[in-house]
Amino acid sequence: MQADEMLDGFKHGDQVCLDSRIHIMNDDGEITSNQLTNSPSIPPHDHHSISKEEEFKIDDNWLPITQSRRGNSFTATFHLLSSGIGTQTLSLPLAFVYLGWFWGTICLSVAFLWQLYTIGLLVSLHESVPGTRFSRYLQLSIAAFGVKLGKVFAIFPVMYLSGGSCVMFIITGGGTMKLFYQLLCGDTCSNKHPLTTTEWFLVFVCIAILVSLFCPNLHSVALVSFLGAIMAVGYCTMLWVVFLAKGKADGVVYDPSETVESDSGRVRSIFTALGIIAVAFRGHNVVLEIQGTMPSTPNRASSKFMLKGVVASYLIIAMCFFPLAIVGYWAFGNKFPTNGGVLKAISTTLNYHTSKPVLGLIYVQIIISCVTAFQIYSMVVYDNLERAYVSKARHECPKLIRKGIRIFFGGFTFFISVAFPFLPSLALIIGGISLHLTFGYPCLMWIAIKRPPMKSVKWWVNLGLGCLGTGLSVLVVVGAVWNLACRGLDANFFHPR
Repeated sequence: MQADEMLDGFKHGDQVCLDSRIHIMNDDGEITSNQLTNSPSIPPHDHHSISKEEEFKIDDNWLPITQSRRGNSFTATFHLLSSGIGTQTLSLPLAFVYLGWFWGTICLSVAFLWQLYTIGLLVSLHESVPGTRFSRYLQLSIAAFGVKLGKVFAIFPVMYLSGGSCVMFIITGGGTMKLFYQLLCGDTCSNKHPLTTTEWFLVFVCIAILVSLFCPNLHSVALVSFLGAIMAVGYCTMLWVVFLAKGKADGVVYDPSETVESDSGRVRSIFTALGIIAVAFRGHNVVLEIQGTMPSTPNRASSKFMLKGVVASYLIIAMCFFPLAIVGYWAFGNKFPTNGGVLKAISTTLNYHTSKPVLGLIYVQIIISCVTAFQIYSMVVYDNLERAYVSKARHECPKLIRKGIRIFFGGFTFFISVAFPFLPSLALIIGGISLHLTFGYPCLMWIAIKRPPMKSVKWWVNLGLGCLGTGLSVLVVVGAVWNLACRGLDANFFHPR
């Protein structure tokens, strides 16, 4: 039989290679042999074809934002208060000067509810994909829009907003330190050569970076944020209480039409007022990061802890923003200072109405608030820089490198603050460019990830708010540029005053 002959062939050393032939028995019982080709149709898995970037996955425990997940509702409240209240709040009465009582209250209320809704969307999207936590704004943007568009839409605004906020903290905090020194010292100072504004900036940076060296991750900033939250709520409350106690200024007028005379000036002032209100609400670029510090289990998702923190913190924020805006406008009316920097102008006004200890306490609270908020916003930058290092080195960032990153960032932001000390005058332009992170992107990302039925109520609401948020960002920037073109800019490069 053919089978026996083939077997004999194997026994006698016939040149038949088992590795290169396949033997198949057909229906008639005959065995046929087929030669295998040297190039198989299904190639074996080539491990070398996978790039090293794909093989290596960065451990979240190595990065400062997600290194510790021991947060809770209280720490979230502290972080949100510290990052959500800033000196931009002091400009809210000026928005009422341009809008009046009715429209000022309406616009402030709508903006508050709008940004509160977008925070709720971000919190719900944090764990929208089973088994995945989006602990960074950039990660959520990539999940919603894809790798290329996600990075284009988010990486620049997030880094720009975080780094830019830190520069603003240096300028505001350092400038307030100088005001505090002048308040205490007055004309009786024995020092004939007091510190310059640049040197005060350096003092502030050294304090802020020194604090960051003792805070390796975002959760470790909780105690600092607690102090910052108390200070932020403190100076906002003290200001409107002082305004209320001292009463109205002489000759107060509450007519927006008397603020500007021309129609174009009226339109420009409305744009400015909308920008002041919109920019007052900040911190959306760190909401996901704050939620990333919390534990999450199948029985108790992190969103439950975070929502409690959001409700508590924004109830307190509302109790700061609305009284300050309303009482500040009631006290000064159209006489509310508009030029020379809001902080300095208010300080000059208060100096004639209240005691030095009260004004000094407000200064101290503003300084501490800036130092603490610096820690939260800078953590986003540290996280991205450490991620870049880890992806190259393929191991956890050593403590020495981590400290070096913080010192480098402090030096860089100090240089920017000295080179461009007039940035507070461009606050509406700077804030307007990244405003869509607060009012627009969360709605569009919710549609992209949740995929509600097209033309449903939720679809229309979020699409409308997303488009309006992006449009508001453009409107604020246009209004700020227009206002700048009309009033001019004192660009004192490398000469802080």
